[in-house]
Amino acid sequence: MSEYIIGMDGGGTKTKVLIADRNQTILEELTAGAINYNGAKKEEVDQNIQGIFHTLEDKGYKKDHCRGICIGTAGISNPLVTEYMKENINHFGYTCSADIVGDHETALAGALMQTEGIIVIAGTGSICYGKDQCGNTYRTGGFGHLIDDEGSGYAIGRDILSAVVRAHDKRAEDTVLTKLVFEYLHIRSIEELIRYVYNPKHSKKEIAKLSILIDEAYRLQDTVSVAIMDKCVRGLVDLTRPILNHMNENCLVAAAGSVLLNNENILEKFTAGMKREYPDISIIKPKKDAAYGAVILAAKLLGED
Repeated sequence: MSEYIIGMDGGGTKTKVLIADRNQTILEELTAGAINYNGAKKEEVDQNIQGIFHTLEDKGYKKDHCRGICIGTAGISNPLVTEYMKENINHFGYTCSADIVGDHETALAGALMQTEGIIVIAGTGSICYGKDQCGNTYRTGGFGHLIDDEGSGYAIGRDILSAVVRAHDKRAEDTVLTKLVFEYLHIRSIEELIRYVYNPKHSKKEIAKLSILIDEAYRLQDTVSVAIMDKCVRGLVDLTRPILNHMNENCLVAAAGSVLLNNENILEKFTAGMKREYPDISIIKPKKDAAYGAVILAAKLLGED
């Protein structure tokens, strides 16, 4: 087996692993369990990471042929996350260079196929991250659904639910969202809606999934939904503006995450809003995913482009 590098994207529920040669050509793709220490028990994460390395061994990838490993995951502001990751790498006898980075860093590298530029991600949560040619990095958002995450799927879902209960109480105008939410959740009353929302088994992800309804409501020209969508777009523009002010509007901006990629109306409005302030800005959809971004960063450990 020739020399290879490893890139991993550790999501909330699963991990995508790419094995590539020194030229970043993908040799193999694997899927494993979650490796986010902030989202699962340490023992489970350790087992998932060790399972990845066992699988690589079984497939004939010799550890002494590995020349670089990059793992992108959430929660690396916690120093224990990096420590635990490197403990597992060392435990399996990998002596190559290894880098543990935030998943926003790998997302940027994959989206733009380079390490410089800006990425704004609006999924369940929201964050904007930028890196300039001097290696300076900038970040806005990503502080969680309780105090932040403007423009995210959770924020849209929460605003949809708020609109439904306010319309029910006659505190606000009627909205087609009531019908769409009831149909989506297979319920018939506000009481059932409240039970669903406050069910301990339902996480912020369930609320975020409701954001998919905003597109249909917008097409029906529901004024409440138009206002929610406009609020979302303003939040994403506000998220991106400070980083562009640090950098410059000629840099590439990748728009990523389910909210921006699955809702063309939001993406179009966001692009238009950014161009009003920064006419020369270029906003694109991601070229590759975060796992490939991890491959790019692994190659950088070798001094390769």
